[in-house]
Amino acid sequence: MKLNVVNVLIPIIAIVFIFALWVLFAGQSPIIQPISYNHKVHIEEAGLECIDCHKYAESMTRASIPNIDLCEDCHGDEPISKSPEEKKLIEFIEQKQNIPWKQIYSVPDHVYFSHRRHVVIGELNCSNCHGNVSELTAPAQYPFLIPSMGNCIDCHKQLKITNDCLACHF
Repeated sequence: MKLNVVNVLIPIIAIVFIFALWVLFAGQSPIIQPISYNHKVHIEEAGLECIDCHKYAESMTRASIPNIDLCEDCHGDEPISKSPEEKKLIEFIEQKQNIPWKQIYSVPDHVYFSHRRHVVIGELNCSNCHGNVSELTAPAQYPFLIPSMGNCIDCHKQLKITNDCLACHF
Protein backbone atom coordinates (compact mmCIF):
# COMPACT_ATOMS: atom_id res chain seq x y z
CA MET A 1 0.00 0.00 0.00
CA LYS A 2 1.37 3.37 -1.06
CA LEU A 3 1.25 6.19 1.52
CA ASN A 4 -0.31 9.45 0.33
CA VAL A 5 1.85 12.35 1.54
CA VAL A 6 -1.14 14.73 1.78
CA ASN A 7 -3.06 12.32 4.03
CA VAL A 8 -0.07 12.21 6.36
CA LEU A 9 0.81 15.92 6.30
CA ILE A 10 -2.65 17.37 6.98
CA PRO A 11 -3.06 15.75 10.44
CA ILE A 12 0.53 16.66 11.35
CA ILE A 13 0.00 20.30 10.33
CA ALA A 14 -3.28 20.38 12.27
CA ILE A 15 -1.62 19.02 15.40
CA VAL A 16 1.26 21.50 15.13
CA PHE A 17 -1.21 24.38 14.64
CA ILE A 18 -3.32 23.35 17.64
CA PHE A 19 -0.17 22.96 19.75
CA ALA A 20 1.05 26.42 18.68
CA LEU A 21 -2.29 27.96 19.69
CA TRP A 22 -2.16 26.16 23.02
CA VAL A 23 1.38 27.45 23.67
CA LEU A 24 0.37 30.97 22.63
CA PHE A 25 -2.67 31.15 24.88
CA ALA A 26 -1.65 28.75 27.67
CA GLY A 27 -2.56 30.18 31.02
CA GLN A 28 -4.65 32.96 29.49
CA SER A 29 -8.29 33.13 30.39
CA PRO A 30 -10.62 34.69 27.86
CA ILE A 31 -11.28 38.34 28.57
CA ILE A 32 -14.99 38.91 29.05
CA GLN A 33 -16.15 42.50 28.74
CA PRO A 34 -18.97 43.98 30.86
CA ILE A 35 -20.96 44.69 27.68
CA SER A 36 -20.90 42.45 24.66
CA TYR A 37 -20.25 45.28 22.21
CA ASN A 38 -21.16 44.47 18.61
CA HIS A 39 -18.67 46.21 16.30
CA LYS A 40 -20.37 44.83 13.18
CA VAL A 41 -23.76 46.41 13.88
CA HIS A 42 -22.19 49.76 14.75
CA ILE A 43 -20.17 49.77 11.53
CA GLU A 44 -22.81 48.37 9.16
CA GLU A 45 -26.00 49.89 10.56
CA ALA A 46 -24.76 53.07 12.25
CA GLY A 47 -22.05 53.74 9.65
CA LEU A 48 -19.33 54.31 12.24
CA GLU A 49 -15.60 53.95 11.60
CA CYS A 50 -12.90 52.98 14.10
CA ILE A 51 -11.87 56.61 14.56
CA ASP A 52 -15.42 57.65 15.50
CA CYS A 53 -15.12 55.80 18.80
CA HIS A 54 -11.37 55.44 19.23
CA LYS A 55 -10.94 59.20 18.92
CA TYR A 56 -7.24 59.54 19.64
CA ALA A 57 -5.88 56.83 17.32
CA GLU A 58 -4.76 59.46 14.81
CA SER A 59 -3.52 62.11 17.21
CA MET A 60 -2.07 60.48 20.33
CA THR A 61 -0.07 57.49 21.48
CA ARG A 62 -3.17 55.74 22.84
CA ALA A 63 -6.26 55.19 20.74
CA SER A 64 -8.70 55.61 23.66
CA ILE A 65 -11.50 53.30 24.65
CA PRO A 66 -14.95 54.85 24.26
CA ASN A 67 -17.14 55.21 27.30
CA ILE A 68 -20.48 56.61 28.34
CA ASP A 69 -19.66 60.19 27.37
CA LEU A 70 -19.45 59.04 23.76
CA CYS A 71 -22.07 56.27 23.86
CA GLU A 72 -24.74 58.53 25.32
CA ASP A 73 -24.70 60.64 22.15
CA CYS A 74 -26.72 57.88 20.46
CA HIS A 75 -27.99 55.80 23.38
CA GLY A 76 -28.65 58.45 26.04
CA ASP A 77 -32.32 59.28 25.60
CA GLU A 78 -34.08 56.08 24.62
CA PRO A 79 -33.02 52.59 23.61
CA ILE A 80 -32.58 52.26 19.86
CA SER A 81 -32.78 48.47 19.92
CA LYS A 82 -34.11 45.63 22.03
CA SER A 83 -30.63 44.38 22.82
CA PRO A 84 -30.03 43.33 26.43
CA GLU A 85 -26.49 44.68 25.98
CA GLU A 86 -27.89 48.13 25.19
CA LYS A 87 -29.93 47.91 28.38
CA LYS A 88 -26.68 47.35 30.31
CA LEU A 89 -25.17 50.37 28.55
CA ILE A 90 -28.13 52.57 29.42
CA GLU A 91 -27.81 51.54 33.08
CA PHE A 92 -24.18 52.70 33.05
CA ILE A 93 -25.24 55.98 31.42
CA GLU A 94 -28.11 56.58 33.87
CA GLN A 95 -25.83 55.88 36.84
CA LYS A 96 -23.13 58.09 35.29
CA GLN A 97 -20.76 55.20 35.80
CA ASN A 98 -18.00 54.50 33.28
CA ILE A 99 -18.03 51.06 31.72
CA PRO A 100 -15.23 49.00 33.30
CA TRP A 101 -13.75 47.78 30.02
CA LYS A 102 -10.94 45.25 30.42
CA GLN A 103 -7.70 45.88 28.59
CA ILE A 104 -6.73 43.29 25.98
CA TYR A 105 -3.63 44.85 24.44
CA SER A 106 -0.68 46.10 26.43
CA VAL A 107 2.99 46.75 25.87
CA PRO A 108 5.68 46.79 28.55
CA ASP A 109 6.51 50.11 30.23
CA HIS A 110 9.91 50.28 28.52
CA VAL A 111 8.30 50.20 25.05
CA TYR A 112 7.07 53.32 23.32
CA PHE A 113 4.14 52.51 21.05
CA SER A 114 2.23 55.29 19.34
CA HIS A 115 -1.08 54.71 17.56
CA ARG A 116 -0.62 58.03 15.75
CA ARG A 117 2.79 57.01 14.48
CA HIS A 118 1.43 53.71 13.14
CA VAL A 119 -1.96 54.92 11.84
CA VAL A 120 -1.10 58.34 10.40
CA ILE A 121 2.60 58.20 9.60
CA GLY A 122 2.78 54.45 8.90
CA GLU A 123 -0.64 54.43 7.20
CA LEU A 124 -1.52 51.08 8.76
CA ASN A 125 -5.11 49.94 8.92
CA CYS A 126 -6.47 49.02 12.34
CA SER A 127 -6.95 45.47 11.03
CA ASN A 128 -3.18 45.00 10.66
CA CYS A 129 -2.86 44.61 14.43
CA HIS A 130 -6.45 44.14 15.59
CA GLY A 131 -7.80 41.81 12.90
CA ASN A 132 -11.12 42.20 11.13
CA VAL A 133 -12.85 43.89 14.06
CA SER A 134 -15.55 45.24 11.75
CA GLU A 135 -16.96 41.71 11.52
CA LEU A 136 -17.00 41.03 15.27
CA THR A 137 -20.44 40.65 16.82
CA ALA A 138 -18.90 40.35 20.30
CA PRO A 139 -15.71 41.77 21.81
CA ALA A 140 -12.46 39.96 21.19
CA GLN A 141 -11.45 37.74 24.10
CA TYR A 142 -7.77 37.63 23.17
CA PRO A 143 -5.45 39.93 21.24
CA PHE A 144 -5.54 39.29 17.50
CA LEU A 145 -1.80 39.90 17.32
CA ILE A 146 0.32 39.60 20.43
CA PRO A 147 2.26 42.87 20.81
CA SER A 148 5.62 41.14 21.05
CA MET A 149 9.07 42.26 19.95
CA GLY A 150 9.14 39.47 17.36
CA ASN A 151 5.83 40.54 15.81
CA CYS A 152 6.87 44.19 15.76
CA ILE A 153 10.27 43.42 14.21
CA ASP A 154 8.66 41.18 11.57
CA CYS A 155 6.26 43.96 10.58
CA HIS A 156 9.05 46.55 10.50
CA LYS A 157 11.13 44.24 8.27
CA GLN A 158 8.20 43.64 5.90
CA LEU A 159 7.52 47.36 5.61
CA LYS A 160 11.24 48.26 5.48
CA ILE A 161 11.04 50.46 8.58
CA THR A 162 13.84 50.98 11.07
CA ASN A 163 14.52 48.34 13.67
CA ASP A 164 16.78 50.70 15.61
CA CYS A 165 16.22 49.87 19.29
CA LEU A 166 15.85 53.53 20.25
CA ALA A 167 12.90 53.97 17.90
CA CYS A 168 10.72 52.02 20.34
CA HIS A 169 12.71 51.56 23.55
CA PHE A 170 13.83 54.18 26.01
